[in-house]
Amino acid sequence: MMSRSERRRASWFVVLATALSLGAGAPGATAAGAPCPDAGAHPWCSRSLSPDARAGLLLRALTQDEKITLLSGGSAGNHTGATQAIDRVGLPPAYVTDGPVGVRQGSATAMPTPMAGAATFDPSLAFLYGKTVGNEARLKGNDGVLAPTVNMMRTPLNGRTFEAFGEDPFLVARTTASWIEGAQSEGVFATVKHFAANNQEGEDETGATAMPGAIVGAGQQDTRYVENSIVDERTLREIYLPQFEAAVKEAHTGAVMCSYNRLNSDWACANQHLIGDILKHEWGYRNLVMSDWVFASHHAETAKHLNGGMDLEMPFPQAYTPALVSASLATGQSNQAALDDHVRRILRTLFAFGFFDRPAYTDDDNQIDTAGHAQDAQRIEESAITLLENRGALPLDAGKLKSLAVIGPYADKFVTGGGSGNVTPFSAVSALQGIKARAGSGVTVTSDDGSDATRAAGVAKAADAAVVFVGDYETEGADRRCLSLECPDQGDQDGLIDAVAAAQPNTIVVLETGGPVLTPWRDKVAALVEAWYPGEQGGAAIASVLFGDVDPGGRLPVTFPRQESDLPTAGDPEKYPGDAQQNVRYKEGVLVGYRWYDAKGITPAYPFGFGLSYTSFAYRDLAVSAAGDGSTGATVSFDVTNAGSRAGTDVAQLYLALPQPAPDVVQPPRQLKGFQRVTLDPGETRRVTMRVDQRALSY
Repeated sequence: MMSRSERRRASWFVVLATALSLGAGAPGATAAGAPCPDAGAHPWCSRSLSPDARAGLLLRALTQDEKITLLSGGSAGNHTGATQAIDRVGLPPAYVTDGPVGVRQGSATAMPTPMAGAATFDPSLAFLYGKTVGNEARLKGNDGVLAPTVNMMRTPLNGRTFEAFGEDPFLVARTTASWIEGAQSEGVFATVKHFAANNQEGEDETGATAMPGAIVGAGQQDTRYVENSIVDERTLREIYLPQFEAAVKEAHTGAVMCSYNRLNSDWACANQHLIGDILKHEWGYRNLVMSDWVFASHHAETAKHLNGGMDLEMPFPQAYTPALVSASLATGQSNQAALDDHVRRILRTLFAFGFFDRPAYTDDDNQIDTAGHAQDAQRIEESAITLLENRGALPLDAGKLKSLAVIGPYADKFVTGGGSGNVTPFSAVSALQGIKARAGSGVTVTSDDGSDATRAAGVAKAADAAVVFVGDYETEGADRRCLSLECPDQGDQDGLIDAVAAAQPNTIVVLETGGPVLTPWRDKVAALVEAWYPGEQGGAAIASVLFGDVDPGGRLPVTFPRQESDLPTAGDPEKYPGDAQQNVRYKEGVLVGYRWYDAKGITPAYPFGFGLSYTSFAYRDLAVSAAGDGSTGATVSFDVTNAGSRAGTDVAQLYLALPQPAPDVVQPPRQLKGFQRVTLDPGETRRVTMRVDQRALSY
């Protein structure tokens, strides 16, 4: 990356080291003894040696067949996947589980979605999120968790939008690093995914459904398995890789999952530039790279994967079958050094995370603090809820309110996405349940599912106020056809809102969506709240915000467009969903998300970073100074004052505008380079200081 001039324009926008507590002291149910009881018989069991040294010793003790066996997964039981066991050297399997939104293994705490986590703009809550998931993964007998999902939201049509952290690489990187640190503090390794440029699932054309709510495409569904993301090097480095770099260099992630897609014509899991040059050499990554599940169904190119790609194929061998690996070695297409390096990385990860030095974790839900984790989920959701419109309708006052209508298909259900982010909750509180509990006996709460808009309007008109709950459905494996609330077929929710708002002037709309949707009725309603997919305690959290117990402190980690044609990928099939050869050309370059809207002068419905509070804030006394430590950087500081009459939360955001060095170099009008969540009492002032490093001043 080229260094830029030290002259920079900064604009402020108002709108641990990893704790590897992985040894024998980790709590949890245990079964078999530690794999390393005797350092005398097994020199790799000496805890005085480094993980690299121990992995090298065990590697030398393995036969060639055993090495090849370790390249792919084995029997996993009720877990998502497992490494192979080598009984001769006392090596048991290591188990992993899905975990982007909570552990997908039996029942678990269903967290608010990662998109909601990003909306908090709070790394400490990202740490708590990861820690909660990591704890449950361990107590369900897992050594690793297959999370977080950190791919950028290039298009909100992506079916996995809900599962990741938004559209800005700085926000996504900060959230990613803290999430991983939290998970790994619980004695399991995190798996950052999907590496890289895996930003769509597959275009749907028909809207037909294979399962309730899930889209089936006409030959396009799951094109993630074959699509070729064509991305220039600068865009790759500035937009699509920073969060992975933070995962490796800052959070020391235990695993990286390579993606299904091709990147610049080479399969991601066999991409020498991506995995060999950048990840392993430039970033110095020493742990394991695993494939996504059943990745090789379209591209079992064994030599390429051995020479430049993944270490571990999951959940079973296709490219790394013993016969194919042996043939690749015998014909000279691959060499012994490549094989040994893959095995060494797998073993090193297990040593680094204490796998050999502690008894095996076992599956025991009785040890999980379900009540405490429910509180964690509620706290994160309360901090994520984002207020987009408020014309005096919120907060609700239970002391004055006599009747309240709760309306809509999302009012009385547990809301979640599909695929590996789908979690079966230990328990769940719907919005209707949460509102009834919070409103108390003095407020008459009536409800209607919204299936008949005329009837729902009548229910709303008879109440003092109405809250309409609407949403969407997103899932792994298929993209959305459009950003309307009707995609996929969820009924005429826009029409429902119009009917209720016409009958009841105090209509509040609560969105429970995975990401951006169109809001053509936004000027007709008294308030608009984005609650995301809110997790198992979503109803309680939403009620707390609606009634003013908690200030709506969420801010948008994504841009909400006015119309679909404003999207960076709109109007050009080569950008999305791709041409007939499945080439997807990232022509927008670095102008992703709000960068696009800013550069093109497009006004969105709601911009990135936006969110209202129940109070007001004033910013003053901006100061910018040199870093003071001899480095090329700057320190930015300013005062934030709660100018209102009640306690509240704001997210101070720092954006940089870098000069354009040459006519052919595109620079976004602004880029997020700092943020800090601030909660203040009425009249309270706090000095906020943010450090801008040399990298933030470069392109």
